[in-house]
Amino acid sequence: MIKIIVFAIISVLSLNLYAQKNVTGYVFEDSNQNGKKDRREKGISEVAVTNGREVVQTNTEGKYELPIGEDNIISVIKPSGYKVGKNEDNLPQFFYIHKPKGSPNLKFNGVEATGKLPKSVDFPLISSEEKEDFTALIFGDPQPYTQQEIDYFAKGVVAEVEGIENVPFGLSLGDLVGNDLDLFNPYIKAVKKVGIPWYNLLGNHDINFDVENDILSDETYEAHFGPANYAFNYGKVHFLILDDVLYPDPRDGKGYWGGFREDQFEFIENNLKQVPKDHLIVIAMHIPLSEPDGVDTFRDKDRDRLFQLLKEFPNTLSLSAHTHIQRQDFFGKEEGWQQDKPHHHYNVGTTSGDWYSGKLDENNIPVSTMRDGTPKGYAFINFDGNEYSIDYKVAGKPAAYQMEVFSPKVVAKGRSTRAGIYVNFFMGTEGDEVLYRFDDGDWNEMQYLEEYDPSYVEMVYEWDLTEELMHGRRSSNPIKTEHLWRGDIPTKLETGEHTIEIKATDMFGKTHAARSSYRLAEPVE
Repeated sequence: MIKIIVFAIISVLSLNLYAQKNVTGYVFEDSNQNGKKDRREKGISEVAVTNGREVVQTNTEGKYELPIGEDNIISVIKPSGYKVGKNEDNLPQFFYIHKPKGSPNLKFNGVEATGKLPKSVDFPLISSEEKEDFTALIFGDPQPYTQQEIDYFAKGVVAEVEGIENVPFGLSLGDLVGNDLDLFNPYIKAVKKVGIPWYNLLGNHDINFDVENDILSDETYEAHFGPANYAFNYGKVHFLILDDVLYPDPRDGKGYWGGFREDQFEFIENNLKQVPKDHLIVIAMHIPLSEPDGVDTFRDKDRDRLFQLLKEFPNTLSLSAHTHIQRQDFFGKEEGWQQDKPHHHYNVGTTSGDWYSGKLDENNIPVSTMRDGTPKGYAFINFDGNEYSIDYKVAGKPAAYQMEVFSPKVVAKGRSTRAGIYVNFFMGTEGDEVLYRFDDGDWNEMQYLEEYDPSYVEMVYEWDLTEELMHGRRSSNPIKTEHLWRGDIPTKLETGEHTIEIKATDMFGKTHAARSSYRLAEPVE
C-alpha cells in the first residue's frame, strides 16, 4: 500500500512538472471580436504557433501544445485569410509574454512579472478577405534621439501617409529610436496616426546595452512590441521578421555584429517547414546581409546558413535599413546563394535620412538627404501573388520624383568640357537603362559609375563655404553612390537654353522621367 501511495505521489508530481513545462491553448475564430474564446467559437486547424524556437500546428480542434520555460513569448503565425486584433496604438496583438519573474533590473524597464502561466493561452483570429495583390508600407530607421526629432519624423513623414487607404499594414525596419528607449512610447504614438496595423523590428539602437547576453538585449523592446522574432502570412507572402543584432559582439564583447543565435536558426528552420514552397518569402531585418566597402558587418557563416534554409524557395526577398543610404544587392552562387536566380536584398532608404541633418525646409524640418544623395523617404512594396515590385517615395515630393539631375547652369559654346550631366536614380542599380537627350533629339545611353553625387556634394559644402551660420545641422560627408549615371554635354549647339530629358527604367520594368536644362553662351575672351 505504501509503495502504491508513493508511486501515486511521484506520478502526480511528474504530471505537475510536465504541466509546468508546456503551454497549451487554442487558436480560434473570434466571431464576436471580444478577444475571448466563447463556447460556440470554433478552433482553427493547421495554424502555426511558436515559442520562439519550436513551431507546431494546431489540431482539428484548433489546439496546440508547446514547451515553455521561464522566458518565452508564445505567438501565433497569422495565416492568410485572417487578421489579428490590434491595441489602441495599432500594434498587432498576436503574442503572449511569459516571464513569471519579469525582466532583469535594467536602465530601461523591461517586462513586468507575468506570474503564473494561464491554463490556456488562446489566440483569437478574425476572418478577413485578403487579396493576393496588396501593398505594404515600409519605414527605415526613424531613429529619433530627442522629442524634437520625434516631431520631425511625425510632421515630415507620418503626416504624409496619415489615413492612408488600401494598405493593410506597415513595418518599421529597426532603429525605431536612438538609444533612449523612453522614446518608444512617443514613437508608437507618432506611427499610430498612420491609421493601419503597424509591425516593428529591433535595431541596434533599440537594445538594452546594460546586458551581458544577447538574448536579454531586447527586454525593453519586448515590453513595448512583443517578440523580436516572429512571422505572419498575407496572401501568398510569408513575412519573417528577425532580430539580426548580436550584442555584445561575440568576437570581443564590445559593440554589435550582424547575425543570428542558434535558437533563432531553429525558429527559422521550424517555421519555414510550415510554408508552401511556391509562396514568396520576405525576410525583414535591420542590419543588411551585404557588407559595403568590405567592412565585416555581418557574420558570413550565418548568411550562408540562412541561404541554405532558403534554397528550396524560388521566390525570396530580404529587406534591411541601418546604413542610411539606399542600395540594391543581388546575391549569386559566388556569394553563397544556392539557386540560379540571384537573391534580391533591398537596403531601404530611411525616414530619418541623414539623421535629421541638413537645412530646414519651408516647414522647419531638416531636408536630411542621405550621404549617397538619396532623399529621405519610405517604400511601398507591391505584391501580386508571389511576385513583387517596389516604389520609393521621397518625403515631401511628388511620387514621380525618382531622380535628381545635376547639370551646369551655363557652358561655353563650342568648347569641350569635362563637366557632365549626372543622374542619381534613387531605386536604380547597375544594369538599369538610363537614357538622355537634348531638345527632343535622339536618345542616348548614360554611363553608369560609382562616384559622389555632385548634387549632394554641393549641398554639403554649402555649409563650409557660407560666411553666416545656417539653421539646421551640417550634413554628413558624401560617400560614393551605387545608383549614379553620367552623360556628356554637347557644346556645338546654338547659344541659349537647351532642355535635358532623362528616361530611366528600373528592375521592375517601370519607366521614370526627369527634366533639366543648361545654357550655352559665347566664350568670354
